[in-house]
Amino acid sequence: MCDLALYWLVGRLSAGSEFGVDSWLLGKTCRIIRKKLGGTMKRSDKRILTTHVGSLPRNRELSDLLIADEAGETIDAKRLDELAASGVANCVAMEIDAGIDIINDGEQPRVGFQTYVAQRLDGFGGVSEREPFRDFADHPDFGQIWANRGMVMSKVFDAPAADREVRYKDLQPARRECDMFDTALAAHPGAYTETFMTAASPGIVCTTMRNAGHYDSHESYVRAVARELRQEYELIHQRGYLLQLDCPDLAMEWHGMFQNGTLKQFQDAIAIHIDAINEACVNIPKDRIRLHVCWGNYDGPHDHDVPMADILPVISKANVGAFSLEFANPRHQHEYASLKANPLPDDAILLAGVIDSTVNYIEHPQVICNRILEAVDAVGDKERVIAGADCGFGTFAGWEMVAASVVWKKFESLAEGARLASAKLW
Repeated sequence: MCDLALYWLVGRLSAGSEFGVDSWLLGKTCRIIRKKLGGTMKRSDKRILTTHVGSLPRNRELSDLLIADEAGETIDAKRLDELAASGVANCVAMEIDAGIDIINDGEQPRVGFQTYVAQRLDGFGGVSEREPFRDFADHPDFGQIWANRGMVMSKVFDAPAADREVRYKDLQPARRECDMFDTALAAHPGAYTETFMTAASPGIVCTTMRNAGHYDSHESYVRAVARELRQEYELIHQRGYLLQLDCPDLAMEWHGMFQNGTLKQFQDAIAIHIDAINEACVNIPKDRIRLHVCWGNYDGPHDHDVPMADILPVISKANVGAFSLEFANPRHQHEYASLKANPLPDDAILLAGVIDSTVNYIEHPQVICNRILEAVDAVGDKERVIAGADCGFGTFAGWEMVAASVVWKKFESLAEGARLASAKLW
């Protein structure tokens, strides 16, 4: 069957009720097509491809329902599902319209990029005791500015803790999210290059939702969470998407959970996080996995961020095909030099952050082009560079510092900058 015929079949199946088709058959058909048209992770073999990190702005009503649901309030579950599905469909359409090649579902059904785990896994309760980030502590006047923004958010700084054995309760919410994505994709046959779906890494779960004493060590907690999340990782792979592991812990927690220790202690801790990832993904080919690292998705001082050079030798041990790193924000624009000195594995792709996810400036396409060219120079291979964002634009429900209309314009500028860079490189 030719590619266009396969796309047509998915489009017809997405009608669902017309043929009495259920989500299982739709999902199976989409998996077959992605397997046929997918294979190894796409590279920029003909032009610079574009992608992003994952989370995208949510409708306010959707955010409010997600926040209420997380808080244990009685909500209209059917309405939440409808809004989430609509949000996914909108994100897919807007990504494609903006010129993004490698797309996802915008994390619309999730309350937060990692705190959603507390709803899918049993074992969490109470509130985690977390230290304020060092830059918040050193600049309390900035903290006051932050507080005065009045954002109504999900549980960001007061996430639950692991107070008993952590177990995956039910994969159905993850399956439902995949079904929403498949349905949205079926409306745009042939309009995108590849798809990915995000999942929280064991390390970010365990540094955000702390061990409340049930586990005898941080390492045993991390490995327990990794064993459970393995089910979700494998589901995403089985559905035919690239798996993106969100791992801010590999950089951000130096000025968070591990701020009172030594650099060596932090490096040892994140080495455990990487090992746990490798164990959890043992059944997934590394060229179907991308790993995202950041220093925290907020427009703060960031004057205590760990240098990229201090973590690259550790994170490069991850058995993944691509690394998503920040290069657009003012604190890390210079880090290409660190990448040159500490190169990624020879077969790894760099998903270079060339637009800032925390500011409402719309980067000029020429600025983006220049950043892409700098990334290519650092990697030494244009085919191993894909242009992306520093982080997500809807990290948590209610945590959206960039206006939705601006996000899509940033994506358009990203696509245009990639075209300008491609014209110079090919």
